[in-house]
Amino acid sequence: MNRYTTRLDGVIIIETDWKEDSRGYFTESYNCRQMEQLGVNAQFIQDNESLSLRAGTIRGLHYQCGRYAQAKLVRVLSGVIFDVVVDLRKGSRTYGQWTGVVLSEANRRQLFVPRGFAHGICTLTDHARVLYKVDQHYRPEADRGIIWNDPDLGIEWPISSAILSDKDRWLPRLAEIKPDEEL
Repeated sequence: MNRYTTRLDGVIIIETDWKEDSRGYFTESYNCRQMEQLGVNAQFIQDNESLSLRAGTIRGLHYQCGRYAQAKLVRVLSGVIFDVVVDLRKGSRTYGQWTGVVLSEANRRQLFVPRGFAHGICTLTDHARVLYKVDQHYRPEADRGIIWNDPDLGIEWPISSAILSDKDRWLPRLAEIKPDEEL
């Protein structure tokens, strides 16, 4: 496995080893010992999968607040996404900053998102399937988000218009988050 850092402390890109032959391929997409060596120390308890039917679909920017914050390990099973992470850790030198990474079935990269970050994806192809592990169960009372196009964040989304859920359409800006909703 290979590890690449991003400009946000703790957010890393992971490439696993792939063995290919005439039948196809094999990879260990998750191995706790190897992940720990790369700095991924979360104990994942659940896998989530999403399918976005159309390119330009945005899911996020989501997070769970307080003690229910989640770490995530994200990978793409089919299609291509632009994966975005925003630092919500008060006191962090990169608080309110973002990074974006293209994940695809072709580049086979994974993104580790530690607790303390908002996370969102933008599909760049139709029929994008995303699988991600989390280290906390979903808690509706802790579910929070930030509007995808918050001008204060200045995220450079690679689309001109977004397909959004009703929930994501009305999320607050980062500046509007109340102290009890922070991480």
